[in-house]
Amino acid sequence: MAARGRGALARWAAVGLLVAALVALPSVVAALPADDVDVPAAELRAAVLASAGVGFSGYAVSAGGLALPVSERLTDVADLFSDRTLVRVWWRGPEDHRVDVVTAAGETGVHRDPGGTWTWDFEAGTATRGAPASLALPTPPDLLPAALGRRLLSEATDDELSRIGARRVAGRDAVGLRLVPAEPAASVGRVDVWVDPASGLPLQVQVFAEGADLAALDTRFLDLDLAVPPADVVAFTPPPEATLLTAPDTEGLIAQAEERAPDVRLPGELAGLPRRTSAGVPDAVGVYGRGVTLLAAAPVPGRLAGGLREALTASPDAVTDALGTRVAAGPLGLMLVTPPDGPAYVLTGTVTLDALADAARRLPGAAS
Repeated sequence: MAARGRGALARWAAVGLLVAALVALPSVVAALPADDVDVPAAELRAAVLASAGVGFSGYAVSAGGLALPVSERLTDVADLFSDRTLVRVWWRGPEDHRVDVVTAAGETGVHRDPGGTWTWDFEAGTATRGAPASLALPTPPDLLPAALGRRLLSEATDDELSRIGARRVAGRDAVGLRLVPAEPAASVGRVDVWVDPASGLPLQVQVFAEGADLAALDTRFLDLDLAVPPADVVAFTPPPEATLLTAPDTEGLIAQAEERAPDVRLPGELAGLPRRTSAGVPDAVGVYGRGVTLLAAAPVPGRLAGGLREALTASPDAVTDALGTRVAAGPLGLMLVTPPDGPAYVLTGTVTLDALADAARRLPGAAS
């Protein structure tokens, strides 16, 4: 028993040293000179969007500075955007990949297949199955530089893009592409995407709030091998001794709130942003805007509204008035709207506090 304990201690001591070494790499590698490539911004964006099928493996780290005021049900999401997260990734495609979150205390692997995800917590011995959903909370794979870069650039227009030179990322020359959103409601000042010109793969993504010098979110590769990883490394079958769990149904919670407000209809525009049409999204949920400027409006079940209100008002920067309570965490805005003649709604997105207030006034039953 003692030998087993010493073995586990040695294993996690080695993991801790690995974490420290990898986190220290970016500042060393970034100091090396990089060769730029004469490629237009629009052409570079097209290469990024075509890179989803590029196979690779390696380590990546994301660092967030967003102190999200959320209830205890969303602590994992808050940690993802406020802490430093180190991951090991094997990517065969958008529906065939594995991302392991590595910490000094253990590892948790997310295995994606066409039917959904398996989240394997080795230390706890639990395997959690999650189904694909049109509404889902962010997870570590969503913050991979490649995935995030493609998503943020997917709806950018040519006049929002410009080239910004080159730098070294993960031992490779990466050329820069800057996105400055055009919407007046935008709280994101700029997004810098550093791209491997040969594969189109985003190697680093930095998101800056309006007027900020430090990135609110910075995700980058530390080590990268541009080769398709073996299928057996990505595939996952729960061990016989594993405890099988099912991931929470986010859409189910919203559907319950929708049942309590079946006659509520959201407007076609909020904060100057048009409503998007998305298959599988309930009528009571509205998603507005495009690209990096998005706003979501969703009904909040009564049992969750109280906890969210408490979390928001605990922030020293919270603004509370007749419309509700709103707060900004970097470029991300959150607001709990409590209309006198309608259900409670949560507004969240990469929009300013003024835009949140304007959106709240247009919700059904809202105060003027």
